[in-house]
Amino acid sequence: MQKKLLTGIALLGSLVIAPLASAASLTVYSGRGEALVQPIIDQFEKQTGNKVNVRYGDTAQLAVLIQEEGDRSPADVYWGQDAGAMGALANAGLLATLPESVYKDLPAIFTSKTGQWVAASGRSRVIVYSTERASAEDIPASVFDLTDEKFKGRFGLAPTNGGFQSFVTGMRVKHGDEVTLAWLKDMKANEPKIYRNNTTQVQAVGDGEIDFALVNNYYLPRFVAANSEYPVKQTYFAEGDIGNLMNVAGVAVLKSSKNQDVANAFVEYMLTPAAQQYFTSFVNEYPVVEGIIPNAVLGDLDEMLKVAPEIDLDQLADLEGTLKLLRDAELL
Repeated sequence: MQKKLLTGIALLGSLVIAPLASAASLTVYSGRGEALVQPIIDQFEKQTGNKVNVRYGDTAQLAVLIQEEGDRSPADVYWGQDAGAMGALANAGLLATLPESVYKDLPAIFTSKTGQWVAASGRSRVIVYSTERASAEDIPASVFDLTDEKFKGRFGLAPTNGGFQSFVTGMRVKHGDEVTLAWLKDMKANEPKIYRNNTTQVQAVGDGEIDFALVNNYYLPRFVAANSEYPVKQTYFAEGDIGNLMNVAGVAVLKSSKNQDVANAFVEYMLTPAAQQYFTSFVNEYPVVEGIIPNAVLGDLDEMLKVAPEIDLDQLADLEGTLKLLRDAELL
């Protein structure tokens, strides 16, 4: 792992991007946390000579703000941690169409079908489990099977977490509202322990409070980095199961931007080997281009793409419908 980190650092320092003819100032609305993405933004500034002003905030709230600002928005680029927010802005007609060269070689799951956003990195839904009280053989073939009596009181949920809500939205897209509501109600009846986010769930599995939890893939690596003997592992459900939903941190250019060329250059930079290695080695997310040294804890990208369900990520925009189902199931 140390070798991979050093390689990522080397790549960050060695890649040279030619500056544009004249330096410009770019405004980015980022739903990604400052600690996660500011280092790579700093590299973009250093290597292109362009100044980047970043407004950090909640992904959904920034998407709403852009809709309220409309053509008056100072934002040139929107960087969200959820495809649903990207889809909402695309549906509102606020995103520019990216040059085809930016996304033509990416797997279909990592780009909008309209060409209006691309993934900077990928994250998958996984099930984490205690290595002391469970094993990979105890994982059911489908997330739907967690309603079985044998899992009663043994698993955690984080209904207020954005990642879980996007997953529920994905279930709605693939299986419909009726099936999704029935699953939510059955899960509630199976007496889960409720947590505020993914981190507290992984901690709870490690502490022995629960045996299983549904989380995003990049939380466990943070615990393993601090303690290589951390008694938790993660895995997938069977191939194509909605429990393996692949979501993305997407980046898009606003149609109203007066700096289209620089904004497009920013998007392209996030797909360079240097940026992709950074997201993989330091942020613990999947790369979206080939040739990146894998993160051992995450597993192989090809395996992830194989088990991920086929779904149009642009359709994850209906958060309100998902919140209604969660309330109807008394999980909110």
